[in-house]
Amino acid sequence: MDTTKQRRLLALALAWLATRALMLWLLAHSASPQLGGGRVAREVWGLYHRWYGVLVHGGLPAHDPLWQYPPGAGPVLLAPALLPGLTYFQAFVALTVAADAVTVLTLARAGARPGRSLLGAALWTGGLPLLLHIPLVRYDVQVTALAVLSLVTLSRSPRAGGAFAALGALVKVWPALVLLGTPRGREGGPAWRSAAVTGASSLALLALAFRDPLSFLLQQGARGVQIESLGGTALSLASHAGWPGAARYRYGAMEFVGPYVSSVAHASLALTAVAFGLLVLWRVRARRRTQATPYDAALSAVLLFTVTSRVISPQYMIWLLGLAAVCLTSRHTSQRPVAVLLLAATTVSTVIYPLHYWEVISCSWTGTTLMVVRNGLLAWAAGLSYLRLWRSGTAPVEAGARSCPQARHESRTPASL
Repeated sequence: MDTTKQRRLLALALAWLATRALMLWLLAHSASPQLGGGRVAREVWGLYHRWYGVLVHGGLPAHDPLWQYPPGAGPVLLAPALLPGLTYFQAFVALTVAADAVTVLTLARAGARPGRSLLGAALWTGGLPLLLHIPLVRYDVQVTALAVLSLVTLSRSPRAGGAFAALGALVKVWPALVLLGTPRGREGGPAWRSAAVTGASSLALLALAFRDPLSFLLQQGARGVQIESLGGTALSLASHAGWPGAARYRYGAMEFVGPYVSSVAHASLALTAVAFGLLVLWRVRARRRTQATPYDAALSAVLLFTVTSRVISPQYMIWLLGLAAVCLTSRHTSQRPVAVLLLAATTVSTVIYPLHYWEVISCSWTGTTLMVVRNGLLAWAAGLSYLRLWRSGTAPVEAGARSCPQARHESRTPASL
């Protein structure tokens, strides 16, 4: 490794330590009204800790309407017991910081390889603190770490990549999308088979450990239109034209209730189906692959599903930042402009929550404008991401050019991070 890259890695390490210290300081002062008055941290010491009390007795909180997660979330929420010298809250935060460290180390190691870039590790290091202390008190950092590990290991060990994706999907579903960009046919088979075997065996173990492992599916079906979703933004705008609905706390989030809400929810589901169709069409039509194709496809897929979802919580930005960071480890990625848009959307998300969330709840012009800007950026990012993915995959291959020689070379290299 040359001296310049060593200096960049040192600067990256120092930046990570400084920004994480700042995030911990913000968490320690989260009771301040400017930081949400303690609402942000309540998720751990209130909700997660309550679920922990159920999980330790071998059950999932199946009858709790706030439980909307696959059974793999159980071990994550039980993990603070591994640090008995700390309170549940302290142990949860410590494990989240550890998962964050694993993520940045994985990105840095991938970016330090010849022909790669450290921009991905830099984006994760500098992008996550834009969400203030929120990432420290949500388990989305742990899920994102599994998705990052899956993508980074795919080229060298497809089986390991598939296994990480399956484990992530059992914790929060969306990491299953990271396998979308694997090659079709025999070349991509090991990753999918590994994911299937790991997922099935892990689900069987979770079914033995916990009662009602699939109860989350019923709770998901009852969700409405969250105020921060794209549909919620449309309803917020409609309120200024006389729509009589209002925001209410339901299923762990602020959702709109009133006329036409169910229609907006059905429209969101229809758009999700359209997004799935577009992704299938790309996979069928794509003929050209690069080293970055799996990364770009993963980001595009998760972006499309996020934008069309009935719920867009602030912590969803953690997923998108992690996937964008993986894209930027490759110099072949088509998603650099998308990463810039995501950084802007993340910044606006923080202005919304926790800083001006009441404005969004009350559908004031300030809150509505903030949501139009944030979701406009996300919609722009999703459209641009898919367009650039499509163009990079369907552009004609130049005569005599070989598709992704480095990826094929890496696939013969022993498994490594």
